[in-house]
Order: sequence, then C-alpha cells, then structure tokens
Amino acid sequence: MALQQIVDETVTGLGYDLVEIERSAGGLLRVTIDLPWDPNVSGERFVTVEDCEKVTRQLQYALEVENIDYKRLEVSSPGIDRPLRHEKDFERFVGQVIDITLKQPMGSAASGQVHANRKKFRGTLEHGKESGPVSHWQIVWRDEPASMPGKRVSKKRPPAATQVLGFALEELREARLAPIVSFKGRGTELAAANEH
Repeated sequence: MALQQIVDETVTGLGYDLVEIERSAGGLLRVTIDLPWDPNVSGERFVTVEDCEKVTRQLQYALEVENIDYKRLEVSSPGIDRPLRHEKDFERFVGQVIDITLKQPMGSAASGQVHANRKKFRGTLEHGKESGPVSHWQIVWRDEPASMPGKRVSKKRPPAATQVLGFALEELREARLAPIVSFKGRGTELAAANEH
C-alpha cells in the first residue's frame, strides 16, 4: 500500500481530516491533521495535543505493519496559515482572508488593473459565479499604497478601489489562510461572552 493511502485511511479512520503529508530530508515524515468541518456546528474546534498523540500512535503502528521507512514522525495541526486544497476547505473559510498563488500570471486578463505578471494575491474569500459543474470563487481586496513608518496617513486620502479576482480551484498553485495575528485579544467576542 502507498504511503498516502496508509496515512489517509489511518487518519480518517480515527475521525480526522488529512490536510497534508510531507517527507523531508533526514527521514522526517510530517503529517498535518484537522478536525472535520461541520457547517451545522457553530464555533471553531481545534486539534489538541491529545489528538496528535492518538494519531501518532496509530500511524506508528500502521507504518510499521506496512514496512514504510521513516526516521521520525511528526503529527500536528494546520496552524494559522492552513493550506486550502479541496472544495470543502474553501466552503469552510468563506469570509476569511486568504493568500493565493495562480499557476499562470494574469497576462492580458489583467486589463491594466494589476501587473500582467502578477500571480500572488491576498483578499477576502467569497463565492463567485457558478458555471455548470465547476465552482468558482473570488477574492476581494484593495491595493492600498504603502505608507512610511511613523508618518500619519491623511484621513482625506480616498481609499483604494476595491478589486475582485474570480478563479477556479484548477487555476491555483497554492492557497492558504493568511497568517494574520491580532495582539489586541478577542475584543468584542470576549466582551460579548462575558456579558452573558
């Protein structure tokens, strides 16, 4: 049995989703897992250390039985820059800021609105137009001009125009959640929870 199939069957058999498998130099086998997404369950659930330990133990056994050679096994959660690979990943993270890299540069389709060689974009993920059996997605963003550190930005400056890029999953080389960290805490969510 192939490594991908062994890991996938083991991880899904334990009730988790396989996000990615990576083999590195030196015999490291890195497996990333996540909890299955259920659109009917409110709130985000997270992979715990206990989840990773459970999957590690079962994978060690399965890999030994199938005689798969590796030096070290590492099982972890996807983290803040989680890769998006499947249709269900995009459904799950609608409304979130993502980074995408296209397989081909924009070229003439850019119509002068963005650089013709541009392949990387960051924006809010939204549902796009449907065309037959192929789902289309889009990201929405503003290319704000860079401001000098320490220099105040005028409130009179008009905001940059909103731009939209539609795409199909087949056009992507890579898609990930944008690793945005707020050091202000949970803010309104935490305050609302404390009021009840």
